[in-house]
Amino acid sequence: MNKYAQLSGDELENHLSLYLVNSWSYSSVSCFCRNEKAFEMTYIYKERSRRSVSSIAGNAYHKALENYFSSFNEKKQELVDLTATAYEYLDCVPANDWKLSKKYPTIENAVAEANKSVNALLQNFSSELSVYIQDVKRVLDVEARYEQWVTINGVDIPLPLHLVIDLVVELNDGRIVIIDHKSKSAFTDPDELALTHGKQAITYVVGYETAHPEQTVSEVWFIENKISKNRDGSAQVRKYSITMDADTRRLYETLLYESVRRMLQAVSDPDYIYTINDTDNLADKATLYDFWTKTLISEVDDFPQIPDNKKPLIAKRLRKIKDSSIAMISPKVITTFRAKAASFITFDYSKTNMTNEEKIEHLLRTFNISVRVAHKIDGFSCDTYLCEAAAGVKLDSIRKYSLDIANALDVASVRIPGELVVYQKKSYLAIEVNKTRERNLLWEQKYIDGCKIPLGLDNYNDKVVWDLDNHSTPHMLICGATGSGKSVCIRSTIEFALASGVQRVYIMDPKFEFTNYASNPAVKICNEICDIELAMKQLVAEMNSRVRAGKAEKTLVIFDEYADAISQARSGKELEIREKVLDQKTLKETIQVVGKEKSLGENLQILLQKGRSSGFRILAATQRASVKVINGDAKVNFPVLVCFRVPKAADSRVVIDEDGAESLTGHGDGLIKSPEYNDSVVRFQGFFYNK
Repeated sequence: MNKYAQLSGDELENHLSLYLVNSWSYSSVSCFCRNEKAFEMTYIYKERSRRSVSSIAGNAYHKALENYFSSFNEKKQELVDLTATAYEYLDCVPANDWKLSKKYPTIENAVAEANKSVNALLQNFSSELSVYIQDVKRVLDVEARYEQWVTINGVDIPLPLHLVIDLVVELNDGRIVIIDHKSKSAFTDPDELALTHGKQAITYVVGYETAHPEQTVSEVWFIENKISKNRDGSAQVRKYSITMDADTRRLYETLLYESVRRMLQAVSDPDYIYTINDTDNLADKATLYDFWTKTLISEVDDFPQIPDNKKPLIAKRLRKIKDSSIAMISPKVITTFRAKAASFITFDYSKTNMTNEEKIEHLLRTFNISVRVAHKIDGFSCDTYLCEAAAGVKLDSIRKYSLDIANALDVASVRIPGELVVYQKKSYLAIEVNKTRERNLLWEQKYIDGCKIPLGLDNYNDKVVWDLDNHSTPHMLICGATGSGKSVCIRSTIEFALASGVQRVYIMDPKFEFTNYASNPAVKICNEICDIELAMKQLVAEMNSRVRAGKAEKTLVIFDEYADAISQARSGKELEIREKVLDQKTLKETIQVVGKEKSLGENLQILLQKGRSSGFRILAATQRASVKVINGDAKVNFPVLVCFRVPKAADSRVVIDEDGAESLTGHGDGLIKSPEYNDSVVRFQGFFYNK
């Protein structure tokens, strides 16, 4: 056993504090041997690099194969299922992850090429599946992740090995095989494979056998899938096998140890100088030089991805680098060099000194669209850039480049509202750019204006309200995923309603989130489904009584997770009313159905449709943004629709009839569609109630 695996607590913390990284992997060792500066940037400073089209397509292919082999022992997936999995992966890649180039100058071009590559890879896999499975008895592990203290070449390695293995299988003859998937534009020469993949193979074997000491790996297969079609019609999928006999293990462990030892010496020395390999074709030299100059003038906090336990060591390293560099090189020269390096980073606006306004204008000009950013509005969760378009520019042509704009601004996505914004009596196209919120919008009673319940502030610092006195906005539906701010918005609304004079509040709370209101005499809470059913039945009866008497009293009904409650409530025969009835012929009593109670959903529907004239106002909330829950009837009955962050654009369209909620930042960042705003969708920041 590796002696370092026995460390724990303070001993382990002190030990790891001696190194610039917390672990190592074959990828990190390989990167170090190829280009030390690229290793420093990626594994020490954790600087994120944009991914190429081929890299993203390869990741999508891996994801599809992960799903295929995860269910291999039970059932086989069809090509259409694999393709759907890969497409879903591609759809979730943020805009600022795509690396653009002259060949793929837009996100649209890059996505199209990635889809094309994935289709080819999966068709090859499906048609030549026998390369994988002809001798496979069962799958043992898929995308196996390990963190193991290992021994290589007889030496205990002082950092844990981080390992991800694509596939582990048992063959019909009982042998254990590790399989690595590779998507390629050209097959690797077999003679080269023996040299280049041996160290990777032994890394997999050592890590896996340490995690599973009862098993012995017999072979490692590298299966290459070539995207472009071979002209001679030969196989597109090839397998290269490395047999793990004793001599092969000794050879590759020796080679691996030499590389690992060199890397460990570097990361244990905070003053080690990592050099740039200008002949490395896999690295973007301009990006590396830009990173190098950044280390000369930046502080540790300028690298937010560095783990907290490494910051003191790296901060000390940066101070020493900066002190020595400034003594030799003028800061002005460094800044000028960064600008020159950035000019060679193709289409990567994050490496330039341009403002966001300039980036938007410049990016759109590359697509022959002339705009001017006239105003920047500083919001809570996003900044809004108001754009004037030149004569003849079609605004829809700007909207289709939203992902390219996000890529230029180095954010995951931007939102371009479907309608123009009128600001200072002039129309503009708005581009909303997410940002890390630096302040909360705190609940304060000063925002109350009669029965106009404040929901938050929009990006222009104007109040967004739900007017309980407006008969066109009697009821409100809120949708949002966990952590989006839905529950906080409900709590804020309850507090504003009570403060504005609403005398009666009913809370249907199946998730027990609002039990702190139980002591408030103006509030009645129902948690159990049977109590909720009874309360809704009583509210309908009270509504009918008010209608007959011609009375109205402002009553707020909060129904949290109403869709789940309705699905759990009684239905069908459970609602039948049965009584004993005397059979006149036999003179015997029998139990017969004499009527049927209204279901929870029906009572809610009645209250929504008829309750507004008698003072009932209903706020319903749900996490489930599906057409079964939020159907046409729901939208008719809930004229005010609020959508916080949801997982997919399709969910956003279900609630507010347009995309956008999937790109919100969460924690109260929301969209509202209401007759109060001419049925336009308005972005706002919800109040944070923390009492």
